[in-house]
Amino acid sequence: MAKRRGKVPRLPEGEIQILEMLWRESSVTIQAAQKALGQPIGYTTVQTRLNRLVDKGLVSRSAERPAQYSAAVTPEEVRERELETLVERVSSGRVAPLVAHLINSRDISPDEIAELKALIEQAEQRSRESKPKGGKR
Repeated sequence: MAKRRGKVPRLPEGEIQILEMLWRESSVTIQAAQKALGQPIGYTTVQTRLNRLVDKGLVSRSAERPAQYSAAVTPEEVRERELETLVERVSSGRVAPLVAHLINSRDISPDEIAELKALIEQAEQRSRESKPKGGKR
């Protein structure tokens, strides 16, 4: 799957469900997508959502008939956009309040703690590298 250029737009829940199904199923027709969703959802609703995702460049549609639909964006790209939106909405773009809440509200495994420490070390390194000589930004 090729990496998309540009940002993934904010997606409604129904379109995220379609993408999740495409990541699982790889390539589907509208009828197969309707079945794979496993919900009482109309054929035309599935068709509309798929076509909206095609228009947004997040899903590709084959020229053959019946058309095959497949994801043109990775789960990581969508996750990145959704997390950016969350940080902006709940903590005005600040990471610390969000991380503090997550750390204080749930049990975190030793592996996750190690991963967080490594991420902080990477952020510190980037910060040191981006400071000009003399210590002022």
